[in-house]
Amino acid sequence: MDMAMATMSHKHTHDQLQRLLSSSTALSHLKQIHAQILHSNSNTLLPKLVLSSCTLSSSSSTLDYALSVFSQIPNPPTHFSNQLLRHLSRTPLPHKTLFLYHNLRTIDVFTLDTFSFPPLLKAVSKLSALTYGLEIHGLASKLGFLSDPFIQTALIAMYASCARIMDARLLFDKMSHPDAVAWNTIIDGYCQNGHFDDALSLFEDMKNSGVKPDFVILCTVLSACGHARNLSYGSSIHEFIKDNGLAIDSYLQSALINMYANCGAMELAREIYDGLSSKHLIVSTAMLSGYAKLGMTKNARFIFDQMIEKDFVCWSAMISGYSESDQPQEALKLFNEMLRQRIVPDQITMLSVISACSHVGALVQAKWIHTYVDRNGFGRALSVNNALIDMYAKCGNLVKAREVFENMPRKNVISWSSMINAFAMHGNADNAINLFHRMKEENIEPNGVTFIGVLYACGHAGLIEEGQKLFSSMIHDHHISPTREHYGCMVDLYCRANLLRKAIELIETMPFAPNVIIWGSLMSACQIHGEAELGEFAAKQLLELEPGHDGALVVLSNIYAKERRWNDVGLIRKSMSYKGISKEKACSRVEINNEVHTFMMADRYHKQSDEIYHKLDEVVSQLKSVGYKPSTSNILIDLEEEDKKDLVLWHSEKLAVCYGLISRRKESCIHIVKNLRICEDCHSFMKLVSKVYQVEIVVRDRTRFHHCSSGICSCKDYW
Repeated sequence: MDMAMATMSHKHTHDQLQRLLSSSTALSHLKQIHAQILHSNSNTLLPKLVLSSCTLSSSSSTLDYALSVFSQIPNPPTHFSNQLLRHLSRTPLPHKTLFLYHNLRTIDVFTLDTFSFPPLLKAVSKLSALTYGLEIHGLASKLGFLSDPFIQTALIAMYASCARIMDARLLFDKMSHPDAVAWNTIIDGYCQNGHFDDALSLFEDMKNSGVKPDFVILCTVLSACGHARNLSYGSSIHEFIKDNGLAIDSYLQSALINMYANCGAMELAREIYDGLSSKHLIVSTAMLSGYAKLGMTKNARFIFDQMIEKDFVCWSAMISGYSESDQPQEALKLFNEMLRQRIVPDQITMLSVISACSHVGALVQAKWIHTYVDRNGFGRALSVNNALIDMYAKCGNLVKAREVFENMPRKNVISWSSMINAFAMHGNADNAINLFHRMKEENIEPNGVTFIGVLYACGHAGLIEEGQKLFSSMIHDHHISPTREHYGCMVDLYCRANLLRKAIELIETMPFAPNVIIWGSLMSACQIHGEAELGEFAAKQLLELEPGHDGALVVLSNIYAKERRWNDVGLIRKSMSYKGISKEKACSRVEINNEVHTFMMADRYHKQSDEIYHKLDEVVSQLKSVGYKPSTSNILIDLEEEDKKDLVLWHSEKLAVCYGLISRRKESCIHIVKNLRICEDCHSFMKLVSKVYQVEIVVRDRTRFHHCSSGICSCKDYW
């Protein structure tokens, strides 16, 4: 009787604990139940406790607890171990799967069966952990499981994810009857490794083998078409789908739209989109992304504004579209709206936002974005920190750029190259070169981008001998083959130093034809140094490569104007007008009180326009009293001298600095961003303003930074 009562009592406790496990919602509750299980000797509930823990959360602490409980179970049944392996392989922490694998091997290798290997290999694939993959492959072979098609498919996926696509292909070719899943795995593997044409060829083999493609394979193949920009094959897949009466769900619709968009065929993408009865989130985002990637931001924004439901992916795509289409202020404006809508950005969004801020050059916004990055956990990402270095450098604050760099717990070659390039664009060649040497001392191997940074630094500081040594070291010590960009840096270095013969010699000995940038460097140098004949030759070479290049046509016009060849000037301008080519208009931005103000030449659109021009008159008067004389040498049009002086005084950066003098706080620096190279007169103007008004002025032009203080510029008048 007592025995029966005890059994009933134990069963009651067991059932009660089981119900508690099913309804538990917190790890602390599970730990309390665990204690009761041990107290009541209901050890048969430990497997359920383990699985309940895993279901509750995928956090590291919860999974560690589950594995700790698992280790207390003597001789766990294989089916239970497999359940746990499957669950762990699906979490964001797949390395926990491999931890369990080691525990199981310690217990007994034969606790693993054919069902154990697919989740193990899935975890290896997520981690791209080839060493583990090879070990698990060997163990599967030893246990005689390699004929299992599920294991074969998992091995193919593992080798593909570890960039061993030929090993994956060898395994696939050994399969006697690969099913649709195996075909998709190998085709997707080729796509992962960038072999898109091979993926398309395999799809043909699959169709010939009689295996009917499902929507997963079709989505993969359409993605390959988009990446390969193979519009004709992508269109044939679309026809195949229609001819075979296959149901087109939202994922396949998105795949078709993405394929057409990546191939630049937005009309065809729009045709599909407009034919949909309901424009759901996935296809609308695909359409928006297609327009955004092609820089068609108005079309993208129209789709975006029509969307009733928006997730962070479509916000991110729209922000990225603005950022990459040279509309950085729109990107930042939309990001602020995104935050107001309480949409949480991801790392990709933040990289687009940081890039946009870099383009605007707004330091106050840059500091706010940096604070947001740190507060929301993005600061741990290496790519984000690298982007922050570039952002601060382009916003004119080298101190903050270096602060980010020095505080990084981990640096890669991109981090070092970004900081070197930051010094280079600010004309701080000594620090750029010193950091390059420090990088080598810390055994970080420089790459081609690193050398572009140090060569650029040498070019903008006139360090001819140092530049030549670095170029030689790149080839002979680091075994990096020079690209056009490296030769371009060296040509630019010689051109800036008026060593035009050396520049021509280098161009003639290059292993490939010079590009627009190289001819552009020579052309600009000839204009500056008064080499009209060579400048005309360089401009004409450039125009052969790019007939509509506005800069080359303007320089050629200026060369003719200096020689007073007004008929030739007229012919070029008529040609530009006929072809619809116009000179890029100068534009300057200045950030005042957390707001960016934009000025064009002779701008009258600003609401304080009268006040700005009144200030300009006052500033010019003050500067003339200390020797300023407006230089009209760069005004190469047939005008009276007084008219030329008016034009040079109305340059956009002069208006921007005058607005800065009106509106800035006394202690603040004036930051100006200009889209073109600063002219000689404006450069002299900025230096004198910094001295007379005792203000620091930082100007970022198309090629570099100028820090003006007390009448001296950081470029030492060499730019």
